[in-house]
Amino acid sequence: MLELNLLFFAVAIPATVFAGVSKGGFGSGVAFASSAILAIFLEPGQALAVMLPVLMMIDAATLKPYWRKWSWPDARLLILGGLPGVAAGAWLYRATDADLLRLLIGGISVAFVAWHLAQSRGWIKRVTHQLPAWAGLLAGVVTGFTSFVSHAGGPPAAVYLLSQGLDKSRFQATTVITFWAINIAKFIPYAFLGMFTLQTAWANVLLAPFAVLGAWLGVRAHRLMSERVFFAIAHSLLTLTGLKLIWDALT
Repeated sequence: MLELNLLFFAVAIPATVFAGVSKGGFGSGVAFASSAILAIFLEPGQALAVMLPVLMMIDAATLKPYWRKWSWPDARLLILGGLPGVAAGAWLYRATDADLLRLLIGGISVAFVAWHLAQSRGWIKRVTHQLPAWAGLLAGVVTGFTSFVSHAGGPPAAVYLLSQGLDKSRFQATTVITFWAINIAKFIPYAFLGMFTLQTAWANVLLAPFAVLGAWLGVRAHRLMSERVFFAIAHSLLTLTGLKLIWDALT
């Protein structure tokens, strides 16, 4: 059973604010670090269940400043692809145990950092040409799946969106509307799988102000804060938490 004690809030409050800053200002790419951090202290299913309504609150808070600034054709492809991806994630969740989920969340965290490092070093070429519509649907499937099992749908969505030549604000707005829709789609199977409890609901109520605060800070950080500094901090968190989750899963 989830215990709403001092340790929980000492971890959950900073994680919630961080998720808000990421989703509100930096394309959602590393918001899933919050779930990875919580999964160190909670059962993975509990961490995912606590974070989903928090992420949905952040989505709602960030819709207004980016309203209709998105690229709807690109968002539509990602959302349509995301639905079967969510269904696949729900199937895997039912068929697996907590240690495999820890391994998945940890592995995705470390792989995300490795992918960014490889791009920055030139080991992997960045996508410079516009990807076709079928690639958007495929990216949506991967986005929906990784989002369901670890709230880590940002990277596959970003690969497709960055190829479309969107400016900074249009890219951000498209991620906001995409994950607003995908998170709503995730809520239904999360509920049917019994992941939500009275304790997670109370946690969401108490974390709500911090979700809104994080989103507000993120919208402002989008204009003021260096992306390099933000992602350096985020990648460090993801590496440490990812390795810890992998260790816990294997031992």
